[in-house]
Formats: sequence, structure tokens, C-alpha cells
Amino acid sequence: MKDDSTDAQGAPLPDDLPQDVAPGPELDAGLDEGLEALWETHRPPPRLVVCGATDLGAALTEAAALLGWPVTVVDASPELADPERFPGARDVVVAWPHSYLAMQDEQGLLDERTAVCALSHDPRYDVPLLITALQLPLAYVGALGSRATHDSRVLTLQESGLDDEVLAHLHSPIGLDLGGTTPQETAVAILAEIIAVRSGASGLPLRALDGPVHRDQTD
Repeated sequence: MKDDSTDAQGAPLPDDLPQDVAPGPELDAGLDEGLEALWETHRPPPRLVVCGATDLGAALTEAAALLGWPVTVVDASPELADPERFPGARDVVVAWPHSYLAMQDEQGLLDERTAVCALSHDPRYDVPLLITALQLPLAYVGALGSRATHDSRVLTLQESGLDDEVLAHLHSPIGLDLGGTTPQETAVAILAEIIAVRSGASGLPLRALDGPVHRDQTD
């Protein structure tokens, strides 16, 4: 028989516990006056959608997985969109990236913390994708390419009807200037930019800034 002086785990109960309340995980609603409760909420980690099953896409997927970000890789080529090439991805999807993004938006699976990276370096993929992505409330939209590619792409996007205010959200050429050359180094530069944009940070060296190192500090 259970001892009424202990809880379900055998720990002693407080002496002042009301006698007309049975010990258990939930107390009577009438006892909430004067009680203090701590509520903790946990948002899911930011999501990354990698559009383009390239070597850079594989490196970016692995690096983002180390940060705990769920990554989806999307490519229209079933030969390239091979899950074995992207072990760090949560999902590898064979689809046109712009169609996939539109479907995800319709299902409410994109939000203001989602980052999208266009890495195919092919206007057949990137232009429709960017037209779609730049009109969604995403945290980050970046596109791979040289400055010449960027200028040509912007003209195409303007001709499609996107104005300068919308185009200002495009991060292209993608990534911060870290001087990296390998896919792995470029992946770090891209993730660094995503983190900076999402948090509203400058991306500058900390030694060039004043104030606290951590942005949630006040002194």
C-alpha cells in the first residue's frame, strides 16, 4: 500500500500540502492563487532549403547539420538528388525547386526563420526559384554566382516584375567575404551570412565593434 506521506517516486511530501488534495501531477484549479509557474517554449531550429544537388550543396548540408539545422535538398535531377550524397539532409527531394517551394508555402511549412539557397548556377532553375522565394516571408534568400551572373540575373528578375524593394532581399553573390575557395570553406561563408542576417548582426569582426560580445548581453 502506498504511503500517503510520499509522492509517486517515494519522495517526502511538503507538510503544508492541503489534506483534501490527493497527491499527483495536477493540483486542483482552485489552488492556483499565489502559485508561481515557469513556462518554457522551444521553437524548432531554423530550416535550410538547399536548391541544387551540387558538391557545394553537399558541403553546405553537412555544415548546417552540425548546427542542428534540418536541411532539405531539392533538385529536378534524380541522378543528382541521391540521398547517399547528402547523409546530413533530413530530406532529399526530386522536384523543380520553385514548385517545391510553392507547395511548402501552401502547406504552411515555411516561415520567417527559413533560409533558401539557390546553388544550381543555372537560370532555368534559379530564376523561377528566386521569383517564388523573394515573394515569401523568408529569413534569407541567397544565390550562387559571379557578379556578372548576378547582374544578368537581376535584370531578368526585374523583367519578371520584381521591384527594387523585393530584390533588396536577395543575397547575391552568396556568402560573406571569408576568402574561402573549397566547397567546405564556401559553405562556412554562406552559413555565416545566414546567421548574421537572421540575427540582424553586422558580420564584421568583433574587434571592430564596441559593446558586448553576445548580443543578448546589456553590459
